[in-house]
Amino acid sequence: MSIWDWYYVWEALPYLYRGAVVTVQATLIGFAIALVLGLVFALIRQSNSRLVNHAMAETVEFIRSTPLLLQIFFVYFVGPQFGIVIPAWIAGIGMLGIHYAAYCSEVYRAGIEAVEGGQWEASIALNLSRARTWRVIILPQAIRRILPALGNQLVYMLKMSSLVSVIGMQELTRKANELVVSQYRPLEIYTILVLEYLVLILIVSAGVRWLERRLKTDERN
Repeated sequence: MSIWDWYYVWEALPYLYRGAVVTVQATLIGFAIALVLGLVFALIRQSNSRLVNHAMAETVEFIRSTPLLLQIFFVYFVGPQFGIVIPAWIAGIGMLGIHYAAYCSEVYRAGIEAVEGGQWEASIALNLSRARTWRVIILPQAIRRILPALGNQLVYMLKMSSLVSVIGMQELTRKANELVVSQYRPLEIYTILVLEYLVLILIVSAGVRWLERRLKTDERN
């Protein structure tokens, strides 16, 4: 038996492609959750109440300090003991989103704090409401500055999306493991797996770099 079987590679590609589609879907949906929930976390951190601020800070720190894999296990396997049964798809994507929302919240917070304090003073002088100030002045400036950092979080999430395979989600890593178990061709399968992740990450990274260049060009103009 030859070490490398090209015939088996071509046979496996369509199967792994379906897994790659699920990986991309899980990453994009999870990232959308992280963006929205992370912004909510960051805005709560701006509360004038020390109690609310501290509680949110501790929540974010707890999420960031515990492994994503353990969080997925806890939600999917421990939840049913309390009558909370969550499908694998929802549990996997949901925990991806929540976990990275904690990281995105810190990125948002850094962007918000980087906005000059004079912007608030100007909004008061213009008699703008606090909500309008956030929506029209503060957040657009903050988000513009942190878009590259948020793009990096997308790259990290893509890498970590393989963890959802442990609860049965049919993403790329799960599909690869199933092929290895059934056909026992680990060399071909895991090589393809590495290359597919590499291609996906290179595409996302290229998008992030393009965005960084675009922002720098707009700033100069």
